[in-house]
Amino acid sequence: MKHVINSLKRIALILIAFLNSILAFAQESDGYGVNLRNYYSRKLNFGFTIAGNQTDFRINPVPNSMFPDTVIGESRFRMKTVYSKPSVGFAIGLVADARLFEYVRLRLTPNISFGTRKVEYTLATSDRDSLKIFEKTVESVFLIFPLELKIQSKRQSNFSAYVIGGGGYILDLSARKKAGSGSAGGSNQLDDAVKVLRDDFFYSAGAGTDFYLQYFKLGFELKLLIGTKNLLKKENSVFTNSIDKMRSRMVVFSITFEG
Repeated sequence: MKHVINSLKRIALILIAFLNSILAFAQESDGYGVNLRNYYSRKLNFGFTIAGNQTDFRINPVPNSMFPDTVIGESRFRMKTVYSKPSVGFAIGLVADARLFEYVRLRLTPNISFGTRKVEYTLATSDRDSLKIFEKTVESVFLIFPLELKIQSKRQSNFSAYVIGGGGYILDLSARKKAGSGSAGGSNQLDDAVKVLRDDFFYSAGAGTDFYLQYFKLGFELKLLIGTKNLLKKENSVFTNSIDKMRSRMVVFSITFEG
């Protein structure tokens, strides 16, 4: 995990240096003028986006009194805690932006996103003299189709801010590969993966800023996506039987380039 985080930090530093160079070049090239004066008078604009994300689950465990037991070795263990650990990923996608009113845009931003979600379980004996921790990883490749309204501020020279919100559909391409019969319980269940359903719907909300450069518009956006469906695929396992509901959650930081 450390090498992934270090790699993302290096990528972020490279992107920051690249963007600083673009902004400096745009300012030198344009003098004191206003860039892209008629940008939002056009009905349609197109572009692309690159993004980093942090994904996890919103988990509702079953009540403690209903936690299942399992036998490991010669001891009987009971589930103590279960929670989701966030992990980082990235996405690339397209942007289609349509003008509805002067300061209101309709945006479709389909993208392919790669993410990993982790669920950590702590099991303990009845007298709590022994603990065992299990971490289950759910790796996913998402196709995400957001349809959102963008409400922007009045443009100030080459800058504007906005809020954005809406919803959409997520297709997990990896979910079908994980499908299959579960264990019949017992000690073999400790090797079982946590499986999720393929389809989900979400609502989203966020905010961002736009910078109008000489040849294109550069945008920075931070957004939260909250899934609405219970994604847990129930199987006869101490891990799935310990969870009542499991919904997706994703925080996305996007950089958009629109011409």
